[in-house]
Amino acid sequence: MKNETFTTVAVFQYSSEAQIVKGRLESDGIEVFLADNLTIDTDPLVSNAIGGVKLKVLSTQVAEAKEILNSIQPYAIDDEGNALNCPNCKSTHIELFSTIKDIKSFFWFIFGFLFSSLPFYTKHKYKCEVCATEFDMI
Repeated sequence: MKNETFTTVAVFQYSSEAQIVKGRLESDGIEVFLADNLTIDTDPLVSNAIGGVKLKVLSTQVAEAKEILNSIQPYAIDDEGNALNCPNCKSTHIELFSTIKDIKSFFWFIFGFLFSSLPFYTKHKYKCEVCATEFDMI
């Protein structure tokens, strides 16, 4: 490489998500590297503070990488591969998230925080990005 630069094309909260997309881009011949993934692997709680895991590609391959990224379905799907729909507004812009809303998950969050380990128990829900409706796993 002759003095080539890299450009950030995507940011992820966890390095596992970034690794999957990185593999997809590399399989299409795009040169990729991740920034801040080791820091977040060491302490996932700092992900928002440092801006997440940055997926960077060669500046000359940005357009091709963005085209591939746009073809990847970013929202939740069911076991058959169909997009999930919001029960309120029927939007397909649904994301899975973890929540700490009961005493058991709060206890394990505090335990994990105090002893520098990951939480053992969290509840997962879906949230619509359009109307902000939260609903249980289907």
